[in-house]
Amino acid sequence: MPTFHYKAVTEAGETLEGEMDAPSRSAVIERLHDQGHVPVRADELKGPVRGAWLTRDLFAGRRVPRKALALATRELATLLQAGLTLERSLEILKSIAEQPALGKMLARVLERVRGGTSLADAMASEERTFPRYYVSMVRAGETGGSLEQVLARLADFMEKTQEMAESVRSALIYPAFLLTLAGVSVIVLLTVVIPEFRPLFEDAGESLPLATQLLVGFGELFRAYWWALLAAIALLVLLARRAMTNPAHRQRWDRAALRLPLFGALLAKIEVARFSRTLGTLLRNGVALLPALAIVKDTLSNRVMAQAVEDVALRVKEGQGLAAPLTAAGVFPALAVNLVRVGEETGELESMLDKIAEIYDREVQRSLDRLLAMLVPALTIGMGLLIAAIIFSILTAILSANSLAF
Repeated sequence: MPTFHYKAVTEAGETLEGEMDAPSRSAVIERLHDQGHVPVRADELKGPVRGAWLTRDLFAGRRVPRKALALATRELATLLQAGLTLERSLEILKSIAEQPALGKMLARVLERVRGGTSLADAMASEERTFPRYYVSMVRAGETGGSLEQVLARLADFMEKTQEMAESVRSALIYPAFLLTLAGVSVIVLLTVVIPEFRPLFEDAGESLPLATQLLVGFGELFRAYWWALLAAIALLVLLARRAMTNPAHRQRWDRAALRLPLFGALLAKIEVARFSRTLGTLLRNGVALLPALAIVKDTLSNRVMAQAVEDVALRVKEGQGLAAPLTAAGVFPALAVNLVRVGEETGELESMLDKIAEIYDREVQRSLDRLLAMLVPALTIGMGLLIAAIIFSILTAILSANSLAF
């Protein structure tokens, strides 16, 4: 039977922490409820995982990860729904925070709340942690007296967003591994294998094939100036990142990204899913359409899509509704636009936006599967051909040198 580490709050408002053997997480939660406690967290103990340091957030000490923020949001909603005051709930969250950055941030928020500041304003001061849509939804929840429900919806939203991001990252792990393996293999061949044959190549002199001469020269260049090559790559990355801070350059780059074969359609689907889910969540929690569009614009990664949302907001301000401006923007799929039109006509826009997000989440997953089905074999074949070409060049030189010896 698995063991679970749990954290809960007693009827007196005290924090309770311990371990419990139970068949499932839901059984732990039910047992804590039966004991009169409010469950906050119940995690299965699986023991130390080898290589866990590889997945550790290197910047966790300075910035609160999105995953930790989503969990804290869920816990805050649970505590408020149990009848605890906001200050006491924040105190408990601060005391059970496992990450120093999260604990320090919660302490600052708690201090501002104790000073008479609203929760939304206190969170707005932590702009590196709380996105604009988060603060706006909390403010709407405080105004409407439904903060617990809003926080619960926020947690759902953030968990779904995190799930999609992790799905994309997971899909790219294997191709990245293949590319890394190909690079390491080529470096080993150039810096370890080829130098072993160097005396034989030198005896052959000018009779070496041109391809082999280039290979030997590049290997020597890499061994002598590898630091310069790494510095050049780092400089190029730095210049590219600086160029991305220029709005005009970023706009051109994002427009070109949307036109890429295969990848462009995938990027558009990811942005449409994010647009729909964020807008639907904001509208459902009392945020007006125009402010919601302004917030959604800042959540989009692609500047072309963000500019399109800004143009949509201007047309909405003129009273054109939402579907017509989305059509005029020219970057939103016809299916999404038609579903938005149906939502407007039936008065179910928020539900329809959620439906669009679900549709495009599935489309993103299918597109990733199809892309990987083509990308992984292509990378494998390309890696094999590259290494085969290097080995063939070496063998050709060896045979040439042997023919000269006779």
